[in-house]
Amino acid sequence: MTLTTALILLGVGLAIVAGLGAYAMTLWREVRRRRAFREAELRRAHDNCLDNLELVASALMQEQVDVTEGAWRCKTLLEILDPSLVERPEFQAFGEVHSRTRHLHTHSARQALSPKERFREDRERLAVEDEMREAVLEAAGAALRFRHNWPQSLH
Repeated sequence: MTLTTALILLGVGLAIVAGLGAYAMTLWREVRRRRAFREAELRRAHDNCLDNLELVASALMQEQVDVTEGAWRCKTLLEILDPSLVERPEFQAFGEVHSRTRHLHTHSARQALSPKERFREDRERLAVEDEMREAVLEAAGAALRFRHNWPQSLH
């Protein structure tokens, strides 16, 4: 192999390595851009959940929403943020109301019940609400405090 051929091969090799390096850099930037986008979307979703949690918890505190409905909604929003949040002692009332009322019919299934069955379910729901009202209101207050301390309240 002559010196000229070796230099040409070296130049071609360097050009290929430089091209692959530039392509790798482009891919790395795209990965960073997508990661940043995904993190921003997650932040927006969490902020939206936190805003909704604040609205529902405030409505609960002002008794603008039924205890059962408010507890269900708060539980769902907390689970979206972090499934382990519902297990915290300050939020357990939401989960308890949910577990004690999840068998009750809602929406069109409720409309399909006879008046007697609807009355029986209403009595059962109201009994749970009467028993759990204070605990749910305390949990709503804790949810409001949690919302205002986010993200420090995760730790």
